Amino acid sequence: MFDHTPYVLLHMSHTRPGASTPEDDDLVQEVLHGLSQPQKVLPSKLFYDARGSQLFDRITELEEYYLTRTEMGIMERYLDEIVKSLGPGCLLVEYGSGSSRKTRILLDHMQDLAGYVPIDISREHLAQTAADLSAAYPHIPIFPVHADYTDEVVLPVPTTKSRTVVFFPGSTIGNFTPDEARAFLTRIRDLCGSDGGLLIGVDLQKDTLILERAYNDAEGVTAQFNLNVLCRINREMQGTFDLARFRHLAFYNSNEHRIEMHLVSTEDQCVRVADTVFTFRAGETIRTEYSYKYTLDGFAALAADGGFQVRQVWTDDRMYFSVQYLEPAS
Repeated sequence: MFDHTPYVLLHMSHTRPGASTPEDDDLVQEVLHGLSQPQKVLPSKLFYDARGSQLFDRITELEEYYLTRTEMGIMERYLDEIVKSLGPGCLLVEYGSGSSRKTRILLDHMQDLAGYVPIDISREHLAQTAADLSAAYPHIPIFPVHADYTDEVVLPVPTTKSRTVVFFPGSTIGNFTPDEARAFLTRIRDLCGSDGGLLIGVDLQKDTLILERAYNDAEGVTAQFNLNVLCRINREMQGTFDLARFRHLAFYNSNEHRIEMHLVSTEDQCVRVADTVFTFRAGETIRTEYSYKYTLDGFAALAADGGFQVRQVWTDDRMYFSVQYLEPAS
């Protein structure tokens, strides 16, 4: 079905081990720019180095974190309907594939897949996941792509016509502001074409206590996950963050209908990143993530702005979460 060239390995082979790449330089500039803002910010893509990906896998198993098990429960309950919507013979493309746990539910049941393209920003995690999937599904071509899916992504080109379906689970669409989400959905629509589709997870608005518990677990795994971005900056950008001088903070902003994750400086301090020094006041925060929560009608309107129409919606009995199938609008 495809040229079986090891796509991700070719992508990686142009750079000698330890060498700086343009992507690395861009990320450093993004970090320096974000820390220079009145409200300091860090890009959420920093979460997903190898350790961050492992920590996130642990988060998905926590009692407080309802999102993953609820989404998987929806997929398992309505699997026949979901598979029928996606159709046979498609190219399944997953943005932010991680360990591809949810994808296995689809791979176990979809017919005559043209291939599976996991896209992830964590090179090490992606390579291991691709190897595991190739062993578990030898009949399915696996084409891992190491990339930041928020930028333009180049897919493998099929030798036979296939329909492209993008899988974007986990409510990650909530990490974009509404304007960013509209632009992102437009890029997906362009990628999958007029006959493609999008299967997406969307977290729904609910009681504030439930939401805040999900991002402030008792074991402190989410706090480790949040603080790990500072570890990564120290390691990759000559940073001097002292993790003992920062703490995790997550809260629900009811006016904006979003969870906000921050790192709070516990004292006045100075930190160097690359060749730039940043000052922090006690109590000053670095925002590391948004997670917007939607109503069904609100997300349908957002999808329409991005050029999609909602074809089917599946939810759990408590209406905590939704899995939605979208197709490009006529």
